[in-house]
Amino acid sequence: MSASTNNRIGWASVTPALAWTLVFFVVPFVAMAAASLYTKGGDGLSLANYLQFFYNPSYWRALTNSLEVTAMVTVISVLLAYPFAWILAFIVPERWQRLALMLAVLPFWTSYVVRSYSWLLVLAEKGVINSTLVNIGILSEPIQLANTRAATVIGFVHFFVMLLTLTIFANLKQLSPNYRKAAADLGASPLQSFVHVILPLTLPGVMVGAFLTFVLAIGDYITPQILGGNNELLLPQLIMIQIGRRGDFASASALSIILMAVVSIAYFACARWLKIERA
Repeated sequence: MSASTNNRIGWASVTPALAWTLVFFVVPFVAMAAASLYTKGGDGLSLANYLQFFYNPSYWRALTNSLEVTAMVTVISVLLAYPFAWILAFIVPERWQRLALMLAVLPFWTSYVVRSYSWLLVLAEKGVINSTLVNIGILSEPIQLANTRAATVIGFVHFFVMLLTLTIFANLKQLSPNYRKAAADLGASPLQSFVHVILPLTLPGVMVGAFLTFVLAIGDYITPQILGGNNELLLPQLIMIQIGRRGDFASASALSIILMAVVSIAYFACARWLKIERA
């Protein structure tokens, strides 16, 4: 087969993917970037929408709120998912692992909106948690759980722990058991074997899962809106306010570009860290 034939076959193979990326990513992104340079009144090109973000304290606070919530969700999810994945990989018998994984992903079978409203019922003033604590005498009156940052974090963690568990579980199962045996033969305790052998080898997988959690959480609108209420404004909520209440698509586009820039910075930081680790 000639080189020209190979080139035609290669281009024919990648053309559908390139066309999909062009139509559904590049073109919308260019249109959004162009829209962000116009003011609401359409008075020509301007950076006013970007400058407004830096000069308006509420806009800047929405970004810091998003970063704080996302960081909390990512850290808590990793700390909960790693032990869970370890139990599934090394403690649950092999014949029961598929059933355990199926039970672990059951939350994914439920609508994302339904899960958020379910947590709202659990955390409400007369919800399951408050009613139980009041009935057993721990609380004299219900406390505010719903419509708080804690409620938003709980809703996020419930979802992302399962996602991270699957990612970490796959990494743990790929490790050869000879690593732990070799560490034990050299006199390492189970804790030393985990800290110095298992954890470093699975850390790239953890970082990939943590990055996915970061990306999905920082751009989510539904969970903060349902569980957090309007007590704390996050950046996706601010973007929706610009569209739904003000009809300011230019400002919403600029905020979306800023959000994408934050995600891109996180991606390059993660990619650089993984490159350094592999070096």
